[in-house]
Amino acid sequence: MTEPLVSVICLCYNHARYVQEAIQSVLNQTYPHIELIVVDDASTDESVAAIEHALVGRADVQFIRHERNVGYTRSFNKAWKQCSGEFVIDLAADDVLRPDRIARGVAALQQAGPAYGIQFSDGEYIDEAGETQGLHSIRFPHAHVPQGDVYEQVISRYFILSPSVMMRQSVLVALGGYDQSLAYEDFDLWIRAARDFKFLYLPQPLVKKRILSSSMSAAQFAFRSPQQETTYRVLHKAMKLNRTQREQVALAHRVRYEIRTCLRLGLWKLAFRYGQLLRQNKQLKYQS
Repeated sequence: MTEPLVSVICLCYNHARYVQEAIQSVLNQTYPHIELIVVDDASTDESVAAIEHALVGRADVQFIRHERNVGYTRSFNKAWKQCSGEFVIDLAADDVLRPDRIARGVAALQQAGPAYGIQFSDGEYIDEAGETQGLHSIRFPHAHVPQGDVYEQVISRYFILSPSVMMRQSVLVALGGYDQSLAYEDFDLWIRAARDFKFLYLPQPLVKKRILSSSMSAAQFAFRSPQQETTYRVLHKAMKLNRTQREQVALAHRVRYEIRTCLRLGLWKLAFRYGQLLRQNKQLKYQS
């Protein structure tokens, strides 16, 4: 079987301290057929110099440098439109791939077949110094991680480790890439992808996710963060994608969780809008 090309898009914004390790983790992969595209989204630190240093002698790696900051989703889409791989990985510049990450992902997706559009795995959490903080599977044990048709589960709860995702190019084409109007991309992509594609889980820890106080995941729980508005918009979109009563119940469960989060953060207006969404969702009729 021919080994397909895998495109890795490494997105950097003010990650001068970590971007070289991220790039090197791609260059150190055991899998031979990789296209690496590095994007700097107008960093204000020394990221560009760090990237250029890491890519000395690597004419095979494409470096896209933005003169102005356009945001994560637009940066990804710009690079994605230039990539050629059958599979695609979105790698944040502060995260790290283990050497066998791509080889295992390609083998698993090829064996599973085209119905499976996204592969994800266990992973290791690391701090700013790169010290291990534990595995994702401590919180989400392997036996409790769903795979296959996961649409209902993706709506209702978090369980996918973002940096561990590998996507088929065909999934991104079908979805039109990331929604550029959103502040963050993964939740929306998972919901839209899970509507029509199956997900495949590997229990091996294939990535390292760095926990930073400035990360997008941390920003979701900050006061008046744009990430919170994005979550509301994604769930509103999900209501229109739902097809069954079970999916309706899953959405209601998630909306109630978001209402509690808003109340804890003092986001009264957003909590009210979530309440309206909950009522709208309840009024919809589906076949059981």
